[in-house]
Amino acid sequence: MLELRDVTKVVGRETHIRGVSMALERGSLNVLLGPTRSGKTSLMRLMAGLDRPASGDILMDGKSVVGVPVQKRNVAMVYQQFINYPTLTVYENIASPLRVAGRDKATIEAEVRKAAALLRLEPYLERTPLELSGGQQQRTALARALVKGADLVLLDEPLANLDYKLREELRAELPKIFAESGTIFVYATTEPSEALLLGGNTATLSEGRVTQYGPTPEVFRNPVDLVTARTFSDPPLNMLKVTKRGDRFHGPQDTAIAAPASAMALADGTYVLGFRPHHLYLDPPGPQAVALKARVAVTEITGSESFVHLDHGGERWVALAHGVRSIEVDEDLTVYLDPQRLFVFGSDWLLAAAPALRSAA
Repeated sequence: MLELRDVTKVVGRETHIRGVSMALERGSLNVLLGPTRSGKTSLMRLMAGLDRPASGDILMDGKSVVGVPVQKRNVAMVYQQFINYPTLTVYENIASPLRVAGRDKATIEAEVRKAAALLRLEPYLERTPLELSGGQQQRTALARALVKGADLVLLDEPLANLDYKLREELRAELPKIFAESGTIFVYATTEPSEALLLGGNTATLSEGRVTQYGPTPEVFRNPVDLVTARTFSDPPLNMLKVTKRGDRFHGPQDTAIAAPASAMALADGTYVLGFRPHHLYLDPPGPQAVALKARVAVTEITGSESFVHLDHGGERWVALAHGVRSIEVDEDLTVYLDPQRLFVFGSDWLLAAAPALRSAA
C-alpha cells in the first residue's frame, strides 16, 4: 500500500500540493483527474520520490520513504513527453529494465514480445526511436514501464500523443493489465471521459487539493462539492443560481423548479443547482420536466451528437443531444430540465442529490 499522510509541497512562495491524504492499494488503478496546473504531476513526483514534501509523510507498505532517492525505489514513470534511449532499438529499450534486474534471456524475450504485441510494436522492434513516429515512441516508453514489474507505476497522460483508435484500444486493455499485475497504478488525465472508461478509483484535484477520492462511479455520481462536480464534467457542468422558497427553487427569467424530494428539507435561502449537459433536454423527458427559455450561442455537431451552447439569463449552458440538430445562432429555444436530475449545492458543498443520480450517470 502507498499512503500519503497530510502531504504538502511548497515551491518558493507557492503551495503546489495542499494537505493531501490518500491510501492506494496494491493491484489498484487510481486516476488523478483535474485540469492543467491542478497538481497532478506535482503529486506524482512526490509519490515517485523525485521531490520531497515540505510536510507530511509518504509510506510504502507501512515504511516511510521520504528521503529515499528514486533510484532506490521500484518505481516506473511514463510522461506525456516520452523518454527513450535514442541509441538502443525498440527491443532493447523495452528490455532495459529487465536486463538491469538481471532477468534471464528467456524471460526477457517473453516479456518484451508480450508488451510489444499489446502495444502494436512488433514491426518496429529492430528500429531505433528516431525512426519512429511520436505515437510509436510513446508506446515504447509505455511498454518499458509495463515490463519493469514496478511496485508503483505512474502514468502522466501517457495516451495523449496516440491516434484515436489506438488510444481507445489501450484504454480498454490497460485496466485488465492493472488488475492482474499487483502493482499500484496512478494515471493522470484531464479528461473525465477517460477516468470513466478506465474505472478503478478517481481522485479529483483542484489547486493542489484532492477534493474527493473513491471508486470512480461513486465520485462521478455523488460529488461531495461543486468543485468536484465541475472537475468531473465534460462538457462543463451547467449551473443555475436560485433561491429556495418553500417547495420551489426560483431563478432568473421567472424560472420556478419544484424541489426534488431529497432537497425538500433544506432551509429557504440561496443555492446553486448543478446539472450535466446530458440532463438538459431539447425534448421533454417526461411530465415532470420544467420548460426553460434560452438563446442559442453556437451549435457543435460531432456526427452522432450535437452540443448546443445556450444563454439563460447570463448563465452559459450546454445541452448534449443525440443526432444532428440544425439550430440557428441567436434562436430562442425551449429546453427542459428534469428536477430528478439535479445536484443542489450550498456554500460549495453538496446538500442534496436526486436518487436518480445515484443509479444512472
